[in-house]
Formats: sequence, C-alpha cells, structure tokens
Amino acid sequence: MKTGVIEIQVRGVLPTPNGCAVFLGNNAKVFVIYVDHSVGAAITMFLRNTPKERPLTHDLIGHIFAGLGVRVERVIINDLKSSTYFARLILCAENELGKKIVEIDARPSDCIALAVQQKCPVYVTEKVFNAVEDMSEVLKRMNEQSEEDAPPSEDEPHE
Repeated sequence: MKTGVIEIQVRGVLPTPNGCAVFLGNNAKVFVIYVDHSVGAAITMFLRNTPKERPLTHDLIGHIFAGLGVRVERVIINDLKSSTYFARLILCAENELGKKIVEIDARPSDCIALAVQQKCPVYVTEKVFNAVEDMSEVLKRMNEQSEEDAPPSEDEPHE
C-alpha cells in the first residue's frame, strides 16, 4: 500500500432526490460522496457488470485507454475543501518505448466509475479519511431497510 493513503471500496450506491450517494470505505469507516444520477448509474452498472446497448462515456474512455495501451493504475481521493472532494487519476502507459505514469486531476465520481470499470484500487488520503464523518451505521440501516422491503426469494418462506 502507498504511504499516507488508505484503500477503500465502493460499499453501496443509493439514489437521492438530487443524484446518488456513493458510500465508500473499509471495515473501519464509510463515508459518502454525492454524485449526479448519470455517474451514479454508471458506477452501479459497472459494479453489477450490466450489459449496455451502446457505450457510455466511461466505456468510451476505457476503450480509448485500451487503444492507447493505457490502464488506470489507481485512484486517490486526495482532498476535501468546502464540502467538495478532489481526486487524482493515476494512469500507466506501457509500450515498447518504456513506461510512463501520468497523474490527472479529475472528479472523484469519474475516477470511481473508471476504477470500478477497470477493477483497480481506490485510495483516500489519511487526511481526508480522518476528516469525513463515519456513515457506517447509516449504510447498515439502509441495507437492512432495503432487505426488509425486498420481495421474498424463492428460498424464503412467504405467504
């Protein structure tokens, strides 16, 4: 693991009236980044491996990266200012001429979508992780509520 950063995963994506809440974290803590509906939907589709009729924006970016021999190496959510998160997209281009690492400033929502699509790690700086509110209990309650609201499965007894 890189120093000064903590690995996290997408723990859930839930719709909100103004977009989606993306729950990120690990066993120690979970926090939320609010994203627009389209990126929230893209993250959800990548998490579920949902087939799409036509490529979406993040699919296009992934295809361009593949065509150029570039891969997403990792994503780092590196700052939080005035309730706005900042992130860095770390790309690796490797070919017969050598290896080049490129770091790009990008919206955390786009970085998360690409990381889930490319199955690469997501990190958050210790500074940001220590500053965010722990939303583990909120996510747990929401998951419990959605399980209660879900129709019974074939294996579950039902009336």
